[in-house]
Amino acid sequence: MGRWRKVGSALWRVVAVWAVSTLTMLVLAGILPDFKLQSDDGDSATRIAITAASGAGAFGLLSVLVWPLLVRALLLVPALVLGVLAFFLNGSLLLLALSLIPEGRGEAGAETAVVVAAVMSAVASATGGALAVRDDDAYRRRLYRLADRRRRRGADGAPGPIAPGTVFIQLDGVGHDVLTSAVERGLMPTVGRWLGEAGDTGHTGAATHRLTPWRTDWSSQTGASQLGILHGSNHDVPAFRWYEKDTGEVMVSNRPASAVELQRRAVERTGDGGLLTVDGASRGNLFSGGAEQLALVLSVAARRGKENRSRAGYFAYFSDPANAVRTALSFVAEVFREIGESTGARFRRRRPRVGRGGLYPFIRAFATVVERDVVVAAVIGDMLAGRSAVYADLVAYDEVAHHSGPTGKDVDKVLRRLDRSLALLDQVADHAPRAYRIVVLSDHGQSPGETFRARYGLTLGDLVRAGCGLPVPRKAQRTHSGAEARAAVRAALRRPVEEGAEQRRPVRRAEPIVLASGNLGLVSFPDVRHRMTREEIDLRHPALLPTLANHPGVGFLLVRSAERGALVLGARGAEVYLDEDPVDLGPLADFGPGAAEAVLRTDGFPHVADIMVNSWYDPEEGEVLAFEEQIGSHGGLGGAQSRPFLLSPLVLGDPVADGGELVGAERVHRVLRGWLGEDAGPEVPLTADVVDAIDVIDSADVIDSVDLDDSLSGTPDGTAFAVPDRAVQDKTL
Repeated sequence: MGRWRKVGSALWRVVAVWAVSTLTMLVLAGILPDFKLQSDDGDSATRIAITAASGAGAFGLLSVLVWPLLVRALLLVPALVLGVLAFFLNGSLLLLALSLIPEGRGEAGAETAVVVAAVMSAVASATGGALAVRDDDAYRRRLYRLADRRRRRGADGAPGPIAPGTVFIQLDGVGHDVLTSAVERGLMPTVGRWLGEAGDTGHTGAATHRLTPWRTDWSSQTGASQLGILHGSNHDVPAFRWYEKDTGEVMVSNRPASAVELQRRAVERTGDGGLLTVDGASRGNLFSGGAEQLALVLSVAARRGKENRSRAGYFAYFSDPANAVRTALSFVAEVFREIGESTGARFRRRRPRVGRGGLYPFIRAFATVVERDVVVAAVIGDMLAGRSAVYADLVAYDEVAHHSGPTGKDVDKVLRRLDRSLALLDQVADHAPRAYRIVVLSDHGQSPGETFRARYGLTLGDLVRAGCGLPVPRKAQRTHSGAEARAAVRAALRRPVEEGAEQRRPVRRAEPIVLASGNLGLVSFPDVRHRMTREEIDLRHPALLPTLANHPGVGFLLVRSAERGALVLGARGAEVYLDEDPVDLGPLADFGPGAAEAVLRTDGFPHVADIMVNSWYDPEEGEVLAFEEQIGSHGGLGGAQSRPFLLSPLVLGDPVADGGELVGAERVHRVLRGWLGEDAGPEVPLTADVVDAIDVIDSADVIDSVDLDDSLSGTPDGTAFAVPDRAVQDKTL
């Protein structure tokens, strides 16, 4: 009896979706001039309805039977390109469906077919999802069935997992203070509920999670933090980008070849594969964490095995054409949203402000829509498959905050959507084949402030050139703080900056390489094979260090003294020798507790720059000056950028049970690893053979993932993505 009831429920959903699709086709045929469902001589209303029903049925069958095959054939196409192709492929299926209607009554132009197919796919998916949600028992049974099917396939019939799994969701760039403010203002009700804060009803419940701030290393950026969190070591990562004298290479954390090398070094240093080596999945990260199941991971080479096909991670998502349509429409909407917001900022003359034109609207849309949708879909598949540990990075906030600032309406919208993604994962956890503990954390925060160039009219590179006696652009006098900057440079050089180009210069040597990582700058002299000492720099460029140290936009410098070790330089001749355990921290005093330890640790890195430059910091306003074109920045010391958060279930051990402070990404790694071992036992270190097998990734092939198969794929009853339809998509145009 129960089986027949299930069959009847499924048939009812199929009929309902077919009926709604037929009605949609009739409406579109009446609106669009290039779309018709009748012969040239005209047909009766009944005949037209039958034609529409035939076309809708044929299109539905083709979407179920043919569409997944098309998507699987295009797995080597990047996710964004596949999303665009989805429109044209879907339109082609509609044209094929219309050609199957007897007597040629169905006809549509190519452009019109794309529109009709997109609308019909979206309407059919929404209808099926709504019906499935109303039938909660049917929806729950389907989730369990999908999960059980994957579990049996993966374990060869072995019993299902008993110990709980753990999902780590990294909200890239969301600082501790930003999170608490968002909860207080009701922007993130899911996080608020976990913390026992008042929700929309004003009632508080019992807290299920604890919120713990932690402190980053000096290099407060994703490359250093995520490498330390996933692989247990971020040794020799002095910044987001840096120059290595022994190889002559500029390392960039989000460059595929650099990410591969950084992961290799970390594995070699620790002798361990990473946090996710046991039944783990890595989604949207720079590094794999030792996971075998990968999607949108930068540091891994494409694998062609049956269980790990390249780019198969987004197959399940795009195998439902409605998902591709929703994502593509949302992508376009986000592009126009960014254009509108940036235009409004210009009209209001908002300060600080950076340029947001060119390709940036498309980059933002990819980060806030495509990356989010694909990563969340992959995590859902991991949970339904019952994997032990999943680590995923959602980069939306970080991308928007760089250009719009860490606070404001622009980022508030992003925080709301991130919370909806967390709510969705929380719902899916109720249907997974094992219990899941959801841990949310960030890799760093962001500090506000205008750019160094906007305030002083010259870049850090210009300032270094001035200190080296090289020509400097005539820009400083045209900014509101230009006079102050010019005076500082002039005092150090004992001549006007603007006259540098006209004066006779000494024999030219190799120019310094100046790199920026947020408000952290790095100066290296490539013609000197070793790290230059303070004495060598003074002998070669006597004015350089005074020029930098006395500039009002610079907080402090780190150099190496040949006689006394690590040396911090500040304005007006301030000197602090860190190796001598100083009591007076001088220019480091304003940067908070642990600043001296963080700087001293970096001084010991093999590839630290000749001169490390940290920008000015206002402890009252929390502002820094970015050496890059960002009004929300991170990468050095100063303000909220160094204070991310760790949100963990109360059932897990307290990360700071001793009442101390959680300091450094490597310490966070040990905490997370301890949690994974509480129920499942210790993870197995990676063998040397596996370490040697890590390949250098091609720069054009940055997506490697697991086949989620039918965990989230489209189905005849249209119910597979019912919850994402309601929660994670957030597709208000």
